[in-house]
Amino acid sequence: MGAEHVRDFLTHLAVKGKVAASTQNQAFSAILFLYQQVLQHEIGRIEDVERAKRPIKVPVVFTQDEAAKVLAQMSSTLRLMANLLYGTGMRLMECVRLRVKDVDFGYNQITIRDGKGAKDRVTMLPPVLVDALQRHLARVKSLHGDDLAEGFGTVYLPFALERKYPNANREWGWQYVFPAAKRSVDPRSKRQQRHHAGETVLQRAVKQAIRAAGIHKAASCHTFRHSFATHLLESGYDIRTVQELLGHKDVATTMIYTHVLNRPGVAVRSPLKVA
Repeated sequence: MGAEHVRDFLTHLAVKGKVAASTQNQAFSAILFLYQQVLQHEIGRIEDVERAKRPIKVPVVFTQDEAAKVLAQMSSTLRLMANLLYGTGMRLMECVRLRVKDVDFGYNQITIRDGKGAKDRVTMLPPVLVDALQRHLARVKSLHGDDLAEGFGTVYLPFALERKYPNANREWGWQYVFPAAKRSVDPRSKRQQRHHAGETVLQRAVKQAIRAAGIHKAASCHTFRHSFATHLLESGYDIRTVQELLGHKDVATTMIYTHVLNRPGVAVRSPLKVA
């Protein structure tokens, strides 16, 4: 089959099959892999494909009361992590990968390294979390001290930092704020060391908390990030400031959260008088 057959197939998926844009893209990638890597055949340019349209979805957002109810159902370290998601706008993986050196108690800010798009950014550290976070870090530092005493205590360093700074992987500043409960063997270095906490643990805890709070929204850990942005805009903060805190490249991405400010039709009174 040639390029025209592939074009017809991909168009059929969108027009007749009504598949999602991600499904069509996956099929496209699979076909290219088959031709280039398996068949070793150049298929040529595939043009004029009818693309599946990505639906524009309004993000699921907690009210401030709902966010408080969900957080109240959580405890210990998992509650602290969820509080950071809501209080800083961090993504899930940005939270679990957070390093000690990137928490600045002097300026009450957190530096998020290598976020989406390989960008660094700075967000606030909520003052109400300072004491809890300092107590948590004291426990983590004690755990790190035990690891060092037992001949371990190293941590994964990104990029080529381990070659540049051979001893940095044992330093306190490079340790994860939320380390795993047990040490494991790093498949890259073959060393037994402590990785960051697994993200699925927090995901399950948040899901359970949402159910326990009696909230029937299709919410998840990422809903805290949506709620962070929405509630800042509701409070009157400038959208450019919110854009920087979220790390969005384009302000158009941040504009999706203005749905709570511009609600045409929602403020109109219904003509229904008696039910």
